[in-house]
Amino acid sequence: MTVAVAQISTLDKYLAEINTFPLLTREQEHELALKYRDFNDLDAAQSLVTSNLRFVVKVAAEYRNLGFSFIDIIQEGNIGLMTAVKKFDPDRGYKLISYAVWWIRAKIHNFIIRSWSLVKMGTTQAQRKIFAKLKSTKRGLTAPDGSEPDVREVAEVLDVKPEEVSEMELRMAARDASLDSRLDDDSATTHIEMLAEEGPTQEEVLAEAQQKEILHKGIHRAIEKLNDKEKFILEKRVLAEKPMTLKEIAQQFNISRERVRQIEAGSMKKIRGYLAESNLVLA
Repeated sequence: MTVAVAQISTLDKYLAEINTFPLLTREQEHELALKYRDFNDLDAAQSLVTSNLRFVVKVAAEYRNLGFSFIDIIQEGNIGLMTAVKKFDPDRGYKLISYAVWWIRAKIHNFIIRSWSLVKMGTTQAQRKIFAKLKSTKRGLTAPDGSEPDVREVAEVLDVKPEEVSEMELRMAARDASLDSRLDDDSATTHIEMLAEEGPTQEEVLAEAQQKEILHKGIHRAIEKLNDKEKFILEKRVLAEKPMTLKEIAQQFNISRERVRQIEAGSMKKIRGYLAESNLVLA
């Protein structure tokens, strides 16, 4: 409840703030656009942006019922407005907002398509077009008896492939759901509690721990059957966190490195043999 109030307060504060920025006449807009284009006057660019923030909110409101944060949609629209200001040519004769509306909608559409599902899909020009016009196109083609149009009819009107229309319909119909959400309003059980556990059971974990303990003890008993030189080489070469090199051990016992390797291999063979006799296995 507190979070909702905080969000509303943030939105109200933002709307109140942007309403304080003055609207520009066509002459003022043209003059500021020239200053920005010709002299990179950032103050002029800021005035062009702030004077049109209210229009961004108006466009963003068209997407308010899709389940996304209204503030996030507005911010994406603002990015589109800033992009439009950068690219605007005041000598073309049309107003900034007539040009900017395309960029505002494009940024909002991209944001919604990207955020619609955690399973990401490409946002091609065709997908943006279908997303923006799918509902209105289907409404326009709906028969008087209420029957919906065929996918091929919609695709023909939008000039896209039928499979692209079908893909977008599935995407728009299947929103992601939180695993922490409850199964229904009257249940305290969440979706995640209903998922099957894919990991080992408690019995399997316990059995594995016991097996490792038995193997660990078996290895130590096997080591005790080795002579001092074999023990030393095995501990310093196999069991140590920082193993000694063959050269270092060879110098200590005044033997060749090849002889050290042979003793190490022989010691491991003896341990495996002992474990095999005890019905244990060394990986």
